[in-house]
Amino acid sequence: MSSESTIVVNDIHSQLNNTRVAEIVKVESAEDIHATILKATQQDQSISIAGGRHAMGGQQFGTDTVLIDTTNLNRVLTFDRKTGLIEVEAGIQWPKLIDYLIETQKEAPWSQQWSIAQKQTGADRLSIGGSLSCNAHGRGLKMRPMISDVESFTLVDAAGKFLQCSRKENHELFGLVGGGYGLFGVIYSVTLRLLPRQKVERVVELITIDKLQVGFEQRIQDGFIYGDFQFSTDEKSDDFLYRGVFSCYRPVDLDTALPAAQKELSENNWNELFYLAHADKAETFRQYTSYYLSTSGEIYASDIHQMSVYMDDYHHELDHRLDGKEQATEIITEIYVPRPALPDFLAEAREYFRANKVNMVYGTIRLIQKDDESFLAWAKQSYACIIFNLDTVHTPAGIEHSATTFRSLIDMAIVRGGSYYLTYHIYATRSQVETCYPQFAEFLRLKRLYDPQERFQSNWYRHYREMFGEEKTNEYSLKSMVWPHETST
Repeated sequence: MSSESTIVVNDIHSQLNNTRVAEIVKVESAEDIHATILKATQQDQSISIAGGRHAMGGQQFGTDTVLIDTTNLNRVLTFDRKTGLIEVEAGIQWPKLIDYLIETQKEAPWSQQWSIAQKQTGADRLSIGGSLSCNAHGRGLKMRPMISDVESFTLVDAAGKFLQCSRKENHELFGLVGGGYGLFGVIYSVTLRLLPRQKVERVVELITIDKLQVGFEQRIQDGFIYGDFQFSTDEKSDDFLYRGVFSCYRPVDLDTALPAAQKELSENNWNELFYLAHADKAETFRQYTSYYLSTSGEIYASDIHQMSVYMDDYHHELDHRLDGKEQATEIITEIYVPRPALPDFLAEAREYFRANKVNMVYGTIRLIQKDDESFLAWAKQSYACIIFNLDTVHTPAGIEHSATTFRSLIDMAIVRGGSYYLTYHIYATRSQVETCYPQFAEFLRLKRLYDPQERFQSNWYRHYREMFGEEKTNEYSLKSMVWPHETST
């Protein structure tokens, strides 16, 4: 276990969460977690928890907290090859877990191999504990959020007690911690339910949004198990938020050969696409669709095809190439609408984006099945999920422009019976939070019930505690913090 003195930390993607913490403690064992909690209790310090540092809404950092860094909690503890259950320390990141499974089973026939059901898309280096804490999801066509893939987990609570949480034991905590953003304790280990490893064929076509619901339904009927739709972001084109790349994956016979070398974009290719996504959106869509259509019919392993290319701090180079006068990054929002309402929702979003000069650089649509296990469930029904990446200049005006857009999108979802994801930002109004998450006040009450001293805190928690007028007010301003970029670590 090692620690660092006062330091400033930030999230990787939006880089809008520069936060001063009292100390970073890099725990390496369950005993380290226990000792850190007891020490913080003795010194009356609050604790925040971070893994891959991708969360953008302030969930992983708290000003002047002791930050527990879980990245060294990265071991596989047990793997039952009969039942497909694997227990891992919560700081392990998805690439290491997948590599372990591939290496461990390389001598076994495909019919006896296991792998993950799903992981979040867009970035790989997130911790398993972090993915559970935000109840992430992938591109499964008939899958629920990640809590459904969890058999159990071990939680170290505010008193330093080790609690086994499952659907049968500490059931309420099981639902609170899954999607509870680290407010009920430190997850030490997670036992995942694996699925049989498969080989899948990618099938790609260009379609329009009015055909997407029927397209998804037909793919599901035909046995496809993964898929998404990535729409045009070129606001000058009639294709904007309307036409896109529809990619789905169906299982094939396990005897089907995997290609020795698959068609894939290099890091340089991705860098160029990131640049074009900001500089020439029409060309981005042309190149992206051309590449994806060329891969239709390719065969992949069901785990490897879920991996993504993500380059940390990619926007720094972009700012130079684009001659940006101010630092900029992308902020994400994820909106949910009933599936039949999707075309109408996107038509209104299209009009709003054009009228308000919203700079969207990437977007995708996936499906989700209803989540009936997590307390703070975002998948209240089987929704269509729309993800928007907005280019955001790091000035008060730039941040407020994106925040206003996010609130407008949430309103568009609400009138259609939809919702939004709490993870990416804290720009929703109280009315929007209460409409989309009517259980939110009860969530805060249960937080204090299980953690009466509020040992586990974050800027996300402090923001909502203040918003809902809880007993302790937030002494820190969470109004779009913009710290000097050069101080971040």
